[in-house]
Amino acid sequence: MTYDERLQHVSVLGAAGKMGSGILLLTAVEMADLSLKPENKGKTFVLYAIDVSDEALSGVMKYLRSQVLKIAEKKMVALRNFYAGHPKLIENGEIIEQYLFDVLSLVRPSTRIEPAYGSNLIFEAIREDPQLKVEVFSQINIHSEKKPWFFTNTSSIPISNLDTAAKLEGRILGFHFYNPPAIQKLVEVIKAEGTLAEVEAFGLLYAKNLRKVVAPSHDVAGFIGNGHFMRDILFAASRVSGLTPAMTGAEAVFMVNKISQEALIRPMGIFQLIDYVGVDVCSYILSVMDSYSKKEKLHSPLLDRFLQSGIKGGQFSDGSQKDGILKYEKGRPVAIYDLDLQAYVAIAEISGKVEKAMGAMPAAPSWKSMVSNPGREPVFVEYFRSLGQTESPGAKLAMEYLRRSRDIGKQLVDEGVAYCEKDVNTVLLTGFFHAYGPINDYV
Repeated sequence: MTYDERLQHVSVLGAAGKMGSGILLLTAVEMADLSLKPENKGKTFVLYAIDVSDEALSGVMKYLRSQVLKIAEKKMVALRNFYAGHPKLIENGEIIEQYLFDVLSLVRPSTRIEPAYGSNLIFEAIREDPQLKVEVFSQINIHSEKKPWFFTNTSSIPISNLDTAAKLEGRILGFHFYNPPAIQKLVEVIKAEGTLAEVEAFGLLYAKNLRKVVAPSHDVAGFIGNGHFMRDILFAASRVSGLTPAMTGAEAVFMVNKISQEALIRPMGIFQLIDYVGVDVCSYILSVMDSYSKKEKLHSPLLDRFLQSGIKGGQFSDGSQKDGILKYEKGRPVAIYDLDLQAYVAIAEISGKVEKAMGAMPAAPSWKSMVSNPGREPVFVEYFRSLGQTESPGAKLAMEYLRRSRDIGKQLVDEGVAYCEKDVNTVLLTGFFHAYGPINDYV
């Protein structure tokens, strides 16, 4: 079966979710573009958007419409080539409307799983639950005569375990998009022990056609991205615990969050990133990774306490941030949840005390000025040299954080999670938008 034939009949499971909707959009556009090739004239392309809620599926169709319009406006040259043989399509607006029709006409929303039985390719973006994924994969596999390929968006569950439990005989690939899939350039690609070579080859070609950056990872729970991120969380949580005898919990969280963002030149602080992903999601990923870990305990009592207090974070369906460990107004943090007070404390009330406790800090370059700056290397060298020579508590904590991040990266290579140091840096640079990789010469 050729690349085009494989994409003639596809299903996306969890299509109305945060990740699934992006995967649905990317796949719908790729399939539409294939269907418009002269050699595919007359061939039928079908994409099933499968989820449990009719209301959510209605919402995802509106999302598709709005996003495809934006995509069409940016690719007018290509669209004019696609529709060169259509004499009635002259104006840009006419071409855009036709393309919108052609993309959306491929998509069939459904709250039933049965349509997936006829698909050649299954993209899965359902809840991060090994048992649920195995049940769904098994059901499709048993009822399908096509021996479909399964691309799972799991960010933590070993692919070989899913392959064996669902009896897929190597027709599975870990294909972990980063959030949001339509914008993020990174995809982690993870082979199971028995993943068929043709499945991997297709995945790499699909990623290339989507203009994604591929970071390969060995099949170890958490892979590279969460392998670093979860241990980063544990380090931050341990430092909050170490600071609380001298300051309140809210102050300690604010201090670690501020240092991890500003002093380490990241797009957001560690606790803001936890909120973005979801406190409950991070806690669950840790539990999955811990169940496969033999050398270390991957668990955070601090996250447990936040969850016990009803603090979950996450995002609303429109992508806006829910309150979590931090409270947000217009997307900006304005308060920190204090576990002892069981209430939010305004950042304005504690920032002065925290900055005094941090002490003198060298002026850090902003993340925005550095993330795409080709001349950033000497700036980083000078800044981190200055930070390492500063004896204030804040500077010492920042350097400790920097060294821990580096050590986590090296651990991922040494323990056979990442193929090489470059892949670790690629994941943090591209998937997490860091301005520099964790494995560096700054410490």
